[in-house]
Amino acid sequence: MELFPEYTSLTKSSPPLPLAARMRPDSLEKYFGQEHLIGKGLPLRELVETESGLSFILWGPPGSGKTTLARIAAKLTESVFHEISAVNAGVADIRKVVQSATQIWKTKGSRTILFLDEIHRFNKVQQDAILPFVENGTIRLIGSTTENPSFEVIPALRSRCQIFRLETLDRGSIRNIVLSALSDKENGLGESKISLQEDARELIVSHANGDARRALNVLEAVYDVVFSKKESKVSLARVEGIIQRAATLYDKKGTEHYDHASAFQKSLRGSDPDAAIYWLAKMIAGGEDPRFIVRRLLVTAAEDVGNADPQALLLALAAAESLDRLGLPEARISLAQAVIYIAKAPKSNVAICAIDAALDDIQNKGLSYPVPNHLKDTHYQDAKVAYGYGVDYKYPHDYPGNFVEQDYMPESLKNRKYVDDPKQDKKE
Repeated sequence: MELFPEYTSLTKSSPPLPLAARMRPDSLEKYFGQEHLIGKGLPLRELVETESGLSFILWGPPGSGKTTLARIAAKLTESVFHEISAVNAGVADIRKVVQSATQIWKTKGSRTILFLDEIHRFNKVQQDAILPFVENGTIRLIGSTTENPSFEVIPALRSRCQIFRLETLDRGSIRNIVLSALSDKENGLGESKISLQEDARELIVSHANGDARRALNVLEAVYDVVFSKKESKVSLARVEGIIQRAATLYDKKGTEHYDHASAFQKSLRGSDPDAAIYWLAKMIAGGEDPRFIVRRLLVTAAEDVGNADPQALLLALAAAESLDRLGLPEARISLAQAVIYIAKAPKSNVAICAIDAALDDIQNKGLSYPVPNHLKDTHYQDAKVAYGYGVDYKYPHDYPGNFVEQDYMPESLKNRKYVDDPKQDKKE
């Protein structure tokens, strides 16, 4: 039985498969990375190795091994494997897979795995169409996504799937993948007489940014160029000439947008200027809207620095003004200036604690009271005479030190403190 029908009948007239496709592992023993998920006895490994009908979703960055795990699961369980990209597929494609799965089960007793790549691209109607066939076991769904399934996959489908978070591959895993490709004589570059210098290899590893596919694509391109020029080794200069500026691991429209904003703001709050500058650079390099960055600065200056150093908010406002006047790239300097200042500034969150506590009293606890008579407006005729408004008000400037004791709160909140509670003035 053919498990991967889309890859059959490749003839000599067909273009060779890319190195990344040829080096795709066909077993867990050859799989690098994600040890936290596929270690012995761990849940994902159990699901991959067993013929369980339980569906699951793999959430992780590009090149982290999602497709490979799905294919290994199909091979180990001897399931028929159908791969569909949500980018260009629809409900009709799902129906075809379901029909095939039904027939194969009746005739051969074999399970069908539907690997739905970029499942987050399917809309609600399309995801709903999969539900009954996942629920009744007609297909075993393995979804793949780079976006948080909590936001992009409907609850009904999530409830029928286990969700596993794949991490960006570390440098060690990428290095092992490159070394494996260099030594593999059947599918890799092991038969080549070209040598790869260590510094050139490490540049490929670094450039990959945790994406195994990118590393292998660069490696293949470099070897193709060196071979065509009849050179015997791959130098650092040759790799530098092939690769372009490394793509920043940042999606300004997806989960990465919120994760980076969170890391940025928490670094500012935590008084780590180096980390704050790094996340600032990451967002700028990723094409983030600089106005969004400025808003995070303004919020942090007010929320986390506050009156511990009021200058922080003024500097954030100045950074916003400089952005409007200069734009990028020049405004990166004023942004960095504000970031460093805010990160190093003393911290106090009493302002946000105070306003939120007052809002909670009013909106959620029903502590909404009218203005006391002595504080009411008296600028109009008969306010004092007819209504008694302002009669008992004491004008502070008539008293020594421009201060006099009097109640400004409603009677029922006379002793309520929003600002002077020391419990409020603390780091979160």
